[in-house]
Amino acid sequence: MASERVTLTITDSDGERDVALSSPNRVVWPDLGITKAELAEYVQLVADPFLAANGNRPVSLERFRDGVGASGGPRAEGFFSKNPPKGTPDFVDAVTVTYNSGRQHPQIVLNRASAIVWAVQMNTIVFHPWASLATDADNPVELRIDLDPQPGTDFADAVTAAHTLREVLREAGLEAFAKTSGNRGLHVFAPIEPTHEFLDVRHGVIAAGRELERRMPEQVTTNWWKEERGERIFVDFNQANRDRTMAGAYSPRALPGATVSTPVQWDELDGLDPRTFTVRSIPKRLEEVGDPWATMQASPGRIDTLLEWWERDRANGLGELPFPPEFPKMPGEPPRVQPSKKVAANWDEDGTPAEKD
Repeated sequence: MASERVTLTITDSDGERDVALSSPNRVVWPDLGITKAELAEYVQLVADPFLAANGNRPVSLERFRDGVGASGGPRAEGFFSKNPPKGTPDFVDAVTVTYNSGRQHPQIVLNRASAIVWAVQMNTIVFHPWASLATDADNPVELRIDLDPQPGTDFADAVTAAHTLREVLREAGLEAFAKTSGNRGLHVFAPIEPTHEFLDVRHGVIAAGRELERRMPEQVTTNWWKEERGERIFVDFNQANRDRTMAGAYSPRALPGATVSTPVQWDELDGLDPRTFTVRSIPKRLEEVGDPWATMQASPGRIDTLLEWWERDRANGLGELPFPPEFPKMPGEPPRVQPSKKVAANWDEDGTPAEKD
């Protein structure tokens, strides 16, 4: 009978640590036969670029007790961990963060390979880092734009939009970096100086998205409501909000193919099949081509020009856009009701429900 518990010796920058791994032979991805032990090996092999992209940040762990469902079966059911659970070892760090509701509590921070392996022991598959560092959690160091293909579009359409978005960001003084989402979409990041809080950065993302939409009106949309998007790439500006995250660089995804959200060079994108980037293929890719994001944080830019564009658009009647449903009502936000169900007489000018007589 296979062992139900093994001890892994992990080499961290500050010494070696033993991390227990229970049920190492439990299959996480049934289509490929990838086990929990293989996932633990994967995160060790990619630990350096993983930590460069996701370390020293508040991170949410998306955990799956029963692994990933097989192709054609029911979707895997996961849950998020933000607080360090009881019994968290001392080599897993934490930082107190403030959420949109105003409440505060500690959130996990991964700073060592042993901490990533511990997360795998806790059945984590997807790692969701904040856009800010643990040392200054309120001010992002990245402007993040999620290019999300809508029905009738695909990854290739997102690539076309990404190339134009790169030009838009360069005009705003920012250098863009790309990664696959691990699913159908594409993530475009731009390193920025941590001089503005999340709401300002969100406005910068909206300004960039609107400029992209102006240049590609038939291919790109910033419409929040699905009924208005059509067959276009959606610029998901709400991923720039505080405590809204996307899969981190080199994070696996909870999908049958064991795909990985993978940094890429811009000249790789055309014709790329993101399904080839998996838990089994990424370690070899790193050996052969290195980490395309290795220099990402070397020269961060500023969002001043994007904020100028935001103010220009406001002056021209383009104001705030809807926030996610779990957020408190935000100043200037339009009604949180899809347009086809909106009855004008039931809403005040500021987007709040009108009082009934």
